[in-house]
Amino acid sequence: MGRFSLWVLVFALVFVEFLVGIRCGNVEDVKVWPLPYSVSHGHKNMYMSGDFKFSSHGSKYSDASGIFKDGFSRFIELLNVSHVVDGNVSKYDNSSILVGLNVVILTDHDELQYGVDESYRLSVPSPEKPAYAQIEAQTVYGALHALQTLSQICQFNFTSRIIEVPMTPWTISDKPRFPFRGLLIDTSRHYQPVSVIKSVIDSMAYSKLNVLHWHIVDTQSFPLEIPSYPKLWDGAYSDSERYTMTDAAEIVSYARKRGINVLAEIDVPGHASSWGVGYPSLWPSNDCQQPLDISNEFTFKVIDGILSDFRKVFKFKFVHLGGDEVNTSCWKTTSHVSKWLKKQGISESEAYQYFVLKVQKIALAHGYELVNWEETFNNFGEKLNQKTVVHNWLGSSVAENVVKAGLRCIVSNQDKWYLDHLDTQWQQFYLNEPLTHITESSQQKLVIGGEVCMWGETVDTSDIQETIWPRAAAAAERMWTPYDKLANDTTRVTGRLAHFRCLLNQRGIAAAPVAADGRGTPSEPDSCFKQ
Repeated sequence: MGRFSLWVLVFALVFVEFLVGIRCGNVEDVKVWPLPYSVSHGHKNMYMSGDFKFSSHGSKYSDASGIFKDGFSRFIELLNVSHVVDGNVSKYDNSSILVGLNVVILTDHDELQYGVDESYRLSVPSPEKPAYAQIEAQTVYGALHALQTLSQICQFNFTSRIIEVPMTPWTISDKPRFPFRGLLIDTSRHYQPVSVIKSVIDSMAYSKLNVLHWHIVDTQSFPLEIPSYPKLWDGAYSDSERYTMTDAAEIVSYARKRGINVLAEIDVPGHASSWGVGYPSLWPSNDCQQPLDISNEFTFKVIDGILSDFRKVFKFKFVHLGGDEVNTSCWKTTSHVSKWLKKQGISESEAYQYFVLKVQKIALAHGYELVNWEETFNNFGEKLNQKTVVHNWLGSSVAENVVKAGLRCIVSNQDKWYLDHLDTQWQQFYLNEPLTHITESSQQKLVIGGEVCMWGETVDTSDIQETIWPRAAAAAERMWTPYDKLANDTTRVTGRLAHFRCLLNQRGIAAAPVAADGRGTPSEPDSCFKQ
């Protein structure tokens, strides 16, 4: 090949690369969190009509429950939350005005359960006449995710004082990496009002987390009404720091409308001394109050009553039964329990297994599948029901061992995904990989996802959001975005995460600065985007 021909080839390749760059843009330009599965964009601006509305031409979804209509109303509110939109869009050429949104949802049912299809395709055209954005999704929950993405693409134009969609045309195809993407909140160590829980749910939806793990009760307090055993909530901190079952149903409904399941937990047999405030016979003795009295059949009747009442409100496939940090010394040192153990011919460790497996059977009878903390697997894994999901929080190799045993697993290893560990920075949250050392495809599928845990010892309404965010968002991208699209170098995503943190602030979520440890505050005056 001659020198001239070689230069022509080089120029052609560079020109093609330039054109591809115009069409696809750069990932660094995409200010969407979590990063979608596939993104392309251009370089032209569109402007949203003042009466931007949605239609559903070609959709099979009737929206009888109003889930999408409510979601669209929230989307419009998000666009208007930061600034007053008082500009006049009519001064722009009609071809640059985004008239509305057409939504095509391909299934009519809107039951929210584990494994629901959350995929979507979002497209925003370049200037054309008339111009409509388009969402295509299998379910309404995928369509809700598309609205969240679209809300992050849109921005307020300070010159025109209207909402613009920059860098059109956009084409985004998206789906989650894991079906279970959770956040735990703890309402026993500190009571969280219903309004605060709803705010947490809103913030979860912004980052596409889809399971609120509600650690409702613990040693310190029992704030939830249980109609079958009404004295249980005598263990609440005060009369005002309680939840009625109607409150619980409202939280579940509020979460469902945002595509979020509520995983309810009762942690037994340990972490349960608050139960005995109303029913002292649940304690082995007044002086030794937990684990719950295994020798008393009333203990299991109460658990059955709780799960019966749960089933009327908490419709998620799973219930969390705890099972962690069980110190069986009370059973040994309490006379009547010790005698029962001898009569049964079992040791304290065998009694621990007996208790967990019996409660599993009760939960199964109520139609639940089961989640237990990892100690249950570590102590008697092969005995657990095959419908058990093991919740890892201690050992780094537990998930690997769980899936080798053929059980499912949720990853929450405390050194990386515990939000109460204030010295754990967002970079560690981002880089924590649930599938570490799990290479077999069949075993990888048994890791159903992960969860960040906001234990409540040092959080109440004053600091819960700034302790959760933005570190939970770092984990949310790990759980949503395809592995090959995740950054190995966190400096590549720092700017995008800072942008998302500022977006949370604009939406009223008190997310801490990206540069802070834990729930830190700004160190000096500067732009939100540089903190």
